[in-house]
Amino acid sequence: MGNNSSESLLSFEELVGAVHGKYVGFSGCSEDFTFTSVATDSRNVVENTLFVPLIGENQDGHKYIPEALEKGASAVFITKSVYDVNVKQYMDLVSNHKKIVFIIVENNLKALQNVAKFYVTKFPKLIKIGITGSSGKTTVKELTTSILKQKYNVVATEGNFNSETGLPLSVFRIRKAHEVGVFEMGMNRENEIGEIARVLKPNYAIITNIGDAHIGILGSRENIATEKRKIFKYIDSDGCAFINKADDYASYLAEGVVGSVVYYGSSVSEEESSVKFIKNNGVSGSVFSYEGLEISLKLPGEYNFQNALAAIALARKLGLSKKQIKAGIENVVLPSGRSEIVQITTKPDVNGSRKRIMLFEDCYNANPDAFKKVLNMCSSLETKGRKIFVLGDMLELGDVSEKAHTEVGEESVKSGASLIIYVGKEMKFAYDVARTSNFNEALYFEDINDEEDKTLNQIVNTILDYSQDGDFVLLKASHGLNFSRISKMLNVDGGTNEQL
Repeated sequence: MGNNSSESLLSFEELVGAVHGKYVGFSGCSEDFTFTSVATDSRNVVENTLFVPLIGENQDGHKYIPEALEKGASAVFITKSVYDVNVKQYMDLVSNHKKIVFIIVENNLKALQNVAKFYVTKFPKLIKIGITGSSGKTTVKELTTSILKQKYNVVATEGNFNSETGLPLSVFRIRKAHEVGVFEMGMNRENEIGEIARVLKPNYAIITNIGDAHIGILGSRENIATEKRKIFKYIDSDGCAFINKADDYASYLAEGVVGSVVYYGSSVSEEESSVKFIKNNGVSGSVFSYEGLEISLKLPGEYNFQNALAAIALARKLGLSKKQIKAGIENVVLPSGRSEIVQITTKPDVNGSRKRIMLFEDCYNANPDAFKKVLNMCSSLETKGRKIFVLGDMLELGDVSEKAHTEVGEESVKSGASLIIYVGKEMKFAYDVARTSNFNEALYFEDINDEEDKTLNQIVNTILDYSQDGDFVLLKASHGLNFSRISKMLNVDGGTNEQL
């Protein structure tokens, strides 16, 4: 996460003090010390970067320190246990890079979080907003950011930097000019929300819902709710927690909140929310009014209308006008692959024919709740042609995976799809449902990541040969299956889409 300014994000003393570290190297004056960006990946290191090599399951980032130094890193965190067994190696690096400083810490991840936490305190006037939930958090973040930009100078999470490392990296984008920070918070283990909430300490926070995402790790929806509500821990009496009233854990999430609690969603009365639903425009989204002003939401599905209600509730609390809310919602642009419906011209099929099809790529969040919402939405869509679904594994579901994928199979065969392609080891359960339900237009591929992408090419060629002008193609899977490759291979332009 970078910075074009030459001004150091923190002073030398602040950096060392924030992590309670000891340092070696750097023989210059502390006033000459500068770091203007932070990276955990050596490929992202530029001049004056603070490099934080992390130790993962498969590799140790410390081995990339020489590469980071060659690229101009000015400071590096080193885990003490690693430094102690390689002292000579690091002292040799110091002697060859006179301006470098190695800061020895107990744990590099904790040090990254601690220095990020300290950095946030440099901006006491910043309105800090945290957003989490089992699904919808990225959409709510983008809607909220788009609305708030109508009034404030806003900094927000980019991409998927919402984790134990991503959130700390994201906050280093904050600058003096920013008035509001909107940060997404994800998790895939116990207490991850607690750790990153401690870094940001949001004044306002939204929980979109409590679903089954990561239930294989946390064990139950109640455990997920317990983890998610940690985002509210640092809200003071002037802050506010925003909770979907229809969620069955709504009351539990509100327990212990010190600030005010605002409930949002369709179950909140029009008088309270000032929102009135007008009509569903299918793939083109929906139309509703806020305080009597008609607003067009371009994102399809009732669940995206709920996401918009979350963003409206927060914007209303922060005093944005109905015209500002309208402008923000109608101009929102989601990251590629999230609830994105586009028209594409396909590459030629086996007969050399190209088709105009509608492609819906939703391949970032694939927990059971999100999957069902998308299938229900696609089932209700009125399309010119047939529906073709390519459904991939939902990951990290643990013991509930068989049940969840079986339910996807049950929902998918009732969806009105003409062809369904199931992909992944877990999707075999869904495919088995289709076969026993006598749904004959079903195909199954166990692994999309085989050598030379043979399976990937089979899937793409099947869609090309089967599809006709006006058909609708859904791509839905966990991000780990990298279904975006399918859309790029289908498209004659290799990824240039015509937004609906």
